[in-house]
Amino acid sequence: MLSGIVERLEDSGARFADVLDVGAWRGNFAWPNARIVRIDAGTRFAAMNGGLQMAEDRLAVGDAQFDLVVSAASLDQVNDLPGALTLSRRTLRPGGMFVAAFLGAGTLATLRQALRIAEPEPLAPRLHPQIDVRSAGDLLSRAGFVRPVADTETLWVRYSGLSRLIDDLRGMAATNLLRTRRAMSRGVLVRATDAYAALAEADGKTRERFDIIYVTGYAPDPDAKPLRRGGAAFAAITAGLPEQQ
Repeated sequence: MLSGIVERLEDSGARFADVLDVGAWRGNFAWPNARIVRIDAGTRFAAMNGGLQMAEDRLAVGDAQFDLVVSAASLDQVNDLPGALTLSRRTLRPGGMFVAAFLGAGTLATLRQALRIAEPEPLAPRLHPQIDVRSAGDLLSRAGFVRPVADTETLWVRYSGLSRLIDDLRGMAATNLLRTRRAMSRGVLVRATDAYAALAEADGKTRERFDIIYVTGYAPDPDAKPLRRGGAAFAAITAGLPEQQ
């Protein structure tokens, strides 16, 4: 995800002096010659990267303090995502850039299929809700960002079994975060493991899907010049939009 974020920042051609890293985790994001303030909802992660312990939807770092806000792999786990986006926009100076990446709808499709096979009705909520790419763009607009863009990258990862997938999800802190989650019985786990194995390819490995949603947007700048139709910036922003009749 970080590589995708960096690519989008490099493509923007902008310079960033003050950066807010939201959901910093291990503090891997870096930018040349920039002051980076890192926050994370986890106390241990915040301490590990020398940052501040703070939830994404409870930012309290002051308005118009940063040129750039980045967030990798955390916004899909936030209780109040519209609120988190609005607060991120408020921390930006006019014209400041927001870039985020998170797992979106479509992720873990094979696991979902195995769980439907393994567990009788009514299905227990085993995975927290996920956001699709269209909703992500709408949320940016609702939060007050201008020139919002949302796109998706699909990755397929092959696993030797369900236990290896679960290990990865735990390592990413991407397991079920719902407060209403119900413990999985041993019987359901055994059936899910068997169902996951039954979906394997000829070499015994099962393909799992991860959909990464990337979003970018800008804080409104009343002094900015309007984009000229036919200009490079206008073409970049409108690329991929359906042609109007």
